[in-house]
Amino acid sequence: MKKTAYKKELVIRNTQQRNGSSNSRKEVRKIQSWLTLFSIQHPSSGTATSIDGDFGPATERAVKNFQRIKGLSENGVVDQGLFSELSANLKDAFERPLQSTDVRSLIAEVAENHLQNHPFELVINRQSNSGPWVRSYMDGGDGEDFFWCMGFAQTILDQAVSHVGKRFTSLMPSTFSCDSVGNAGIARGLLSKNKKIRRNSDLVKPGDLFLIESSPLDWTHTGIITSIQGDVIETIEGNTNFQGSRNGVTVRKRMRNYMRSRIDVFSIEPLT
Repeated sequence: MKKTAYKKELVIRNTQQRNGSSNSRKEVRKIQSWLTLFSIQHPSSGTATSIDGDFGPATERAVKNFQRIKGLSENGVVDQGLFSELSANLKDAFERPLQSTDVRSLIAEVAENHLQNHPFELVINRQSNSGPWVRSYMDGGDGEDFFWCMGFAQTILDQAVSHVGKRFTSLMPSTFSCDSVGNAGIARGLLSKNKKIRRNSDLVKPGDLFLIESSPLDWTHTGIITSIQGDVIETIEGNTNFQGSRNGVTVRKRMRNYMRSRIDVFSIEPLT
């Protein structure tokens, strides 16, 4: 795999605890991020806390609440073992053994695996598009300007096709830009424009990327097509929300009517 930034999100260098001599603000923020992400899935867990790098009494209480839920000793100390429990969703999304054999099914399977593990962005230091999931998709970067829909889509492609010894960069540049991918698709004859696919729906296949067109050479959002049902594509997309925003906070499965929307499709056929 080309995209391996996620591995840094699975480890802490030293045990972290209240008033600990080896505490690091960076490591504490990672812990606080995962505690907060756990609270998003489990609103009554009492694990949400500030992401400020200070391992104070609130963070200690949040850690103990997490330990209680997991049936562990409530000592408020985060060693690598406990941190692995906190970050288990990310590890599962990236390292769960894959069952599919063909490329298109692999892409859909990987996308589903990520969806099931609840990727979600956080606001850290007043910066949206932050947190361990975003950094994993954006090669270690995060913050206000790191719109991560293409980072998510390319991560899924990378993980899936690497499983069969192929590289997604043989089709498109490694980039976070929808425009770069769209233009690469035009140059290689792999991008079908919305008017064309409305005339020939056979051009739309599971595993392809959709690109929402703003103008002929400008695209604003992307994601993975997982199935086609008549005029509707089922998608899994990052940096979105229930309304299909191009700058949302999570990964969602959506239904999009490609007959009524300006949706272009980038074919991954050469990888199959």
